[in-house]
Amino acid sequence: MAESAIVSRHLRALWALPGTALGVVGWPATKRERIFGSWHYWWQAHLIDCAVDAANRVPTPLRRKRLAALARSHRIRNLTGWTNRYYDDMAWLAIALERAERTQGTTVRSALAALEKTLYEGWQPQIGGGLPWRIGADYFNAPANGPAAIALVRLGRIQRAKEMADWLDATLCDQETGLILDGIHLPSGEIERPVFTYCQGVALGLETELAVQTGEARHIERVHRLLGAVEEHMTTDDVVHGGGGGDGGLFNGILARYLAVVAVTLPGEDPARLADRRAAAAIVRASATAAWANRLEVEGEPLFGHDWSKPAQLPGGSVGAGYFTPGGSVTSSKVPERDMSVQLSGWMLMEAAYQVSAAGL
Repeated sequence: MAESAIVSRHLRALWALPGTALGVVGWPATKRERIFGSWHYWWQAHLIDCAVDAANRVPTPLRRKRLAALARSHRIRNLTGWTNRYYDDMAWLAIALERAERTQGTTVRSALAALEKTLYEGWQPQIGGGLPWRIGADYFNAPANGPAAIALVRLGRIQRAKEMADWLDATLCDQETGLILDGIHLPSGEIERPVFTYCQGVALGLETELAVQTGEARHIERVHRLLGAVEEHMTTDDVVHGGGGGDGGLFNGILARYLAVVAVTLPGEDPARLADRRAAAAIVRASATAAWANRLEVEGEPLFGHDWSKPAQLPGGSVGAGYFTPGGSVTSSKVPERDMSVQLSGWMLMEAAYQVSAAGL
């Protein structure tokens, strides 16, 4: 039902081109959104990733065709190729396309080659490591380094992914809370200290991937430590706190996605690892139960709230749409539920809950 709601409300042919599909970023949409004047590269990457989830859950020709259309349309709308100036954007797309190719046979090899090269070469060992969030920027943050490392480990660049994981842990792990901080300015060393759910999600996902690939104890230990910090500081009764709209609408869904990765794939059969997997699964299940209980039903399909613990609000129309800030981020709509990012988070959460349930957790 979450998949169906996105398809019916948000998917639209790009510029009326046959065989295309892209996500309209608001519902109800403004004219600019309907014609893809606003399209938000990284939101579309998560739309592809959710479409991969659906195709893996119930493989059908229609879902495979939709995946191919979404990937092709992303390239067309980006105008200049697969890449852009933002390493975080490119990392999310690389994750989604790698999964699409590996699990569904989507033809995206040229895209992955371009994205892998850009992400790999963006690493800056001359200042101690780190990938900036944008080409030429002095800000090196978890939302760029985490997903880039996940993409690279899945593309076989395990040594670089290990370097990135070690950099994240040494540079951005808060010693008081155990949570991953947002980022650091280099070479000045000034740290930006906000904590966001998606920063924890990508670190959990990365360390779990490396635990699977290498078997090295430090990655398993970091998952254990960070999972405990998330439980303590970012959940109540296992439901993930808060949430927002705009770019922030995706944050909690990303955490849920990678908690499911921990629950399903973290290696080890000792009591501590079993407890970690169960704890990750419990957060996903409780959050999904709350989000579903607090949804609205609109024409028989769910509309998820931006805060899973509170009743969803119905957008009154396209007035109050979010907009780009000078820094390159997207603000929340006046009613966050109109943002595709919020609804993608709900879909991501439901897919994560399905994966946890299918694994018997």
